Order: sequence, then C-alpha cells, then structure tokens
Amino acid sequence: MEEQKKEEGGQTAAPVAAPQPISADAEKNKVMAIVGYIIPILFFIPLVSEAKNSPFAKFHANQQLNLLLAAIAVNVVGTIIPILGWFIILPLGTILIFVLAIMGIINAVKGEMKKLPIIGGFELIK
Repeated sequence: MEEQKKEEGGQTAAPVAAPQPISADAEKNKVMAIVGYIIPILFFIPLVSEAKNSPFAKFHANQQLNLLLAAIAVNVVGTIIPILGWFIILPLGTILIFVLAIMGIINAVKGEMKKLPIIGGFELIK
C-alpha cells in the first residue's frame, strides 16, 4: 500500500488523527453545560450545582454568560435606535444569538470546549 502512495504522488499521506474521547468531566457535566444555552438566564446553574468544580461546566457557563450579555446588548441597542434598530439590528442580532446558542449546544454535546465566535473570547467567570 505504501508503495502505491509513493508511486502515485511521491508523498505519503499524513496519518488522520483519531477523534478524541470525551473526558469523564465532560461526560458527567454535559447536561449542566447545555442548560444555559437553552435558557441563557440560567447560566449560573452549573456554578451553584455539584458541577461547580468542573472546568467543562465553568467554561460553558462563561460562554452562556457571554451569550446572555450579547442578547441583552442586541435587544437594548435594537430597541433604542428607531427604524434601523427595529428592522435590522433586532432581527439580525436575534438570529445571530440563536445561531451562537445552537453552536454552544453542539459543542457541549460533543464534549468540546470551543469558544463561540465573536463573543467567546471574553472570560468573565474564572
């Protein structure tokens, strides 16, 4: 097989990395990590439950808090600015918040600690 690879292109293909197994912490606290994405005001649930010492749950609680603050900002700015806010900022901002929440749920279900685009870089919960 290796001979065929060398003959075809002269290069061997890099080995494909196997998917990383979900850590025990992520598996145990997956539900806690998902809760705040469904209802952002509940971002604090992982912080006051038995998952409070879980780095996985804390990471997702931080992402959920960022999502909640972004949703508040979109609604405040979109409501204050007439016409432009009502017809552009609010609808597009709401769709963006919804998409980010879906991305957060997918990351939590997979057991990954990926930051959300745009808002994920802020670390408010340490």
